[in-house]
Amino acid sequence: MSDFVVHFTTTKDGGDDHKTMMSIYASRQLKPRSAFGIGTKKAPAASEQKAVCFSEIPPGEWDRLVQRRETKYGIAFKKEFVISAGGGLIWYAWKDTPHWQTLQELMSAGSADPSNPIWRLTPMIDAPGEYGTKKYMFDWEREWRHVGVMPFQEQDVAFLLIPGELHSAANSFFIDAKADNIGPAYFCPLVDPLWPRERILEAIE
Repeated sequence: MSDFVVHFTTTKDGGDDHKTMMSIYASRQLKPRSAFGIGTKKAPAASEQKAVCFSEIPPGEWDRLVQRRETKYGIAFKKEFVISAGGGLIWYAWKDTPHWQTLQELMSAGSADPSNPIWRLTPMIDAPGEYGTKKYMFDWEREWRHVGVMPFQEQDVAFLLIPGELHSAANSFFIDAKADNIGPAYFCPLVDPLWPRERILEAIE
């Protein structure tokens, strides 16, 4: 669907997503905040199910992610980089299918053993379906994940997602950061996630 995956910032308790993004730029790493996957509530070591999330939704279709994440800030990488860092596209095992049932049996068999190999897979598997009165249907996100912290360097970043009205200020900030040697400077394309597809492709190609 796309040569890139995008990660939108997430904040807790109404935090400042601009500050969150600046922290990512400065630290050169994405840190997982939550556990994800089919084993979230069953893994004996829940902390090992924490992952950083990305989406493979193509440029021009990110408005759904902006609405869901309630932010216009993010960072994008080529898929090849995420794969080289140990991440990848997650698997979707629909609830109540035979392969979903097999995964339930494997998790039950490893429930008392944090070292069981199944727990290295579960953060990368989601189970869309109906759960009581609720539906878990997010396969439209075409999600990718990286389990644990994902470090990167400035040159690894394909482009930054920043509201268009802040592009000039962001460019000036990075120019000053390099001149004064006060932190990482990103000179990759800057993209407003709500731009139309044609404008985004023009910016990143």
